[in-house]
Amino acid sequence: MIVESKYRRYSRMAAAWLITALFVFPLYYWGTTAFKEAKEIFSVPPTVWSFTPTLRNFEEVFGISFGFLRQQEVLPGGGNFYMAPRLWDSIVVAVFSTALAIAISTFAAYALSRMDFRGRHHFVAWVLSTRMMPPVAVAIPMFFIYKDIGLMDSYTGIILIHALMNLPLAVLLLKSFFDDIPREIDESAIVDGASRWKIFRRIILPMAKGGIAATAVLCFIFSWTEFIFVLTLTQTGLKTVPVVSSSFVTSTGTAWGNMAALGVAAMAPAFLFILLVQKQLVRGLTLGSLKQ
Repeated sequence: MIVESKYRRYSRMAAAWLITALFVFPLYYWGTTAFKEAKEIFSVPPTVWSFTPTLRNFEEVFGISFGFLRQQEVLPGGGNFYMAPRLWDSIVVAVFSTALAIAISTFAAYALSRMDFRGRHHFVAWVLSTRMMPPVAVAIPMFFIYKDIGLMDSYTGIILIHALMNLPLAVLLLKSFFDDIPREIDESAIVDGASRWKIFRRIILPMAKGGIAATAVLCFIFSWTEFIFVLTLTQTGLKTVPVVSSSFVTSTGTAWGNMAALGVAAMAPAFLFILLVQKQLVRGLTLGSLKQ
């Protein structure tokens, strides 16, 4: 029995490592492509492990020179593949839309968690149903609305639509975190003379800060990777990373090295935020079914 249990344990570990490798390998290959010359990217057989790393792709995408690392002068690239402003557009839109969505959803989720009113459960179901609506269903109507009110190609317009897109998910996630905080805490504070606002600000928010952080990360990622609204509601000015990635496909071919360099830079913030709040993120994705 002992030998069998060890065999099963080692088999599960081997299977887990194999599945992890299958998921991680595409990310590894994409990441290493950013450090390859064009001839190594298209070499047959492909160079997976052994290749000469270069920073040329990052120089062309971000318009900066890393020549000091090689003790030789390398002029920054740029041109059609200069994407530093587009990365800045993505950062501005994702950060401010996340802040707006969290600010609104925090109050809404607290009200749905603590205040009893007729049709509350139906209202929660309606909030969930709005998240299930495909973005393409409202992209065209929003295009005409934005064109009439002058919000095309503007930070304000994209920030607003991304915040609205993330509101249903943020409300439901934060409500699950607020539901885990016992109502007895609110009742005791009310008996002691505290107002609803003071309870919310001094007690509930500090206790739910992990859930708020996890929700903010999800909103940031969804805004960071959103494609349809930015493609529809921008024309010549503001562009985010997912939309502008299509410009790497030219009449002479696809600039895979430059695209990979931009992709690596775009994935870094999301991975960092996920690692910081991974415990709360997993629990939030289950809508509170996992208790701490």
